[in-house]
Amino acid sequence: MQEAILNFVADANKYLSDYILIILLVGTGLFFTFRTRFIQVRCFGEGMKKVFGNLKFKGGKQEGGISSFQALATAIAAQVGTGNIVGASGAILVGGPGAIFWMWVIAFLGMATIYAEATLAQETRITDANGNIHGGPVYYIKKAFPNGFGKFLAGFFAIATILALGFMGTMVQSNSIAESMNSAFGVPTYVIGIVLAIVCAIIFIGGIKRIAAVAEKIVPIMATLFLVGGLIVLCCNLSGLWEAICMIFRFAFTPSALIGGTIGYALKTAISQGAKRGLFSNEAGMGSTPHAHAMAKVEKPHDQGVVAMVGVFIDTFVVLTMTALVVITTLYTGPNGLGNMGAGGYEAGIAAMGLSKTNAMQMAVTNGFPAFMSSIGSGFVAICLLFFAFTTIISWNFFGKVNAEYLTKNSKVMVFIYSVIAIVFIVLGSLASNDLVWELTDFFNYLMVIPNAIALLALSKIVAKHSKNKQNKQNKQNKQNK
Repeated sequence: MQEAILNFVADANKYLSDYILIILLVGTGLFFTFRTRFIQVRCFGEGMKKVFGNLKFKGGKQEGGISSFQALATAIAAQVGTGNIVGASGAILVGGPGAIFWMWVIAFLGMATIYAEATLAQETRITDANGNIHGGPVYYIKKAFPNGFGKFLAGFFAIATILALGFMGTMVQSNSIAESMNSAFGVPTYVIGIVLAIVCAIIFIGGIKRIAAVAEKIVPIMATLFLVGGLIVLCCNLSGLWEAICMIFRFAFTPSALIGGTIGYALKTAISQGAKRGLFSNEAGMGSTPHAHAMAKVEKPHDQGVVAMVGVFIDTFVVLTMTALVVITTLYTGPNGLGNMGAGGYEAGIAAMGLSKTNAMQMAVTNGFPAFMSSIGSGFVAICLLFFAFTTIISWNFFGKVNAEYLTKNSKVMVFIYSVIAIVFIVLGSLASNDLVWELTDFFNYLMVIPNAIALLALSKIVAKHSKNKQNKQNKQNKQNK
């Protein structure tokens, strides 16, 4: 039964990722890049100042919302998950090192897309009679199409989000945690699933404020731990670092030299892997993180838009790039590395080494750490993955909950049932087939993109207005300075 479902979903995903996803992600990103006059370049410094200029790891008590940094931490908690370790490793194994280049391209364009998402989430959010803030794509979808079509699109998005993030997505995260902990420490996967479900349930009960409070403390710690470990590996393998960087650019345009097939097929594979794993990693265009950004207390929608861009930058250009460099430097470089085996021996080399997307980073760190640390390499990655996936679970559960509230008109009973089902899926994820879990999650992620992208494009005038107001302010300031 699992195999039949896997084959069906995998075939659907190939069509969606190779054609629809690439067109929507690249097209939407390009459109907003030019519509906002390269907002990701022009206002990148502003975003960094807003995030790090007055950095606090405690947001304090917020009335009817959360702080801007808490919103960013919650968004990054969702973005920085298994996609940065397992997803990036899988993209490299299937599409070659060049897939990372296309992830960078998707992320650069995605910074403009996520600016639009966060800005619109702020623009269209509502406050109920109790002072609680409600926001996210369903609200700007209905604003874009205030008719039956908009209601249908919003409902379609809400259902896809609940399935993709609240249920299937948590299975991916718990599956990756359970497998890595089992591989590193021998802990039974079902034990990991049960413990994880109990801890998550306690956090779910506290709502967005507890989730934000947990995220703002764990995210900086987990990112620092992972980056320090990665830097140790790269410092111990400096001789292969430059070769690894060159491979990313070389195989981005000539992937057939490594993964085989015709030039067209190999290039499509590399770009497709970059697009779909890029989406799973930074989530720009998917419509997930706007749920967090809508909750932020800021003066103008533009302010949270530029903060959201920093989230994509950290996720892809910092954390994911570290994964890529560690994997490629330790496993692909050198005369006997995978990157120098050619199309004839590449797949055989992967098979001989027993590599998979779930263990590639563990093997890379184990091989890359200095001799006295090699024994802890697998455990180090398992702990990092535990942090990454755990924070993603709690953020994704909130995103799904927002849509459950929308569909059920804030029915406490139905939202409670949603939470119970989500906890059950966490346990099931620790026991399920890895490939099936990933394919199902990808499928529903792709479905989220479609209504979200349509609404973003329909409301582009509002996004352009906010970015233009900032540009006009900058021009006025420049004239005064002269």
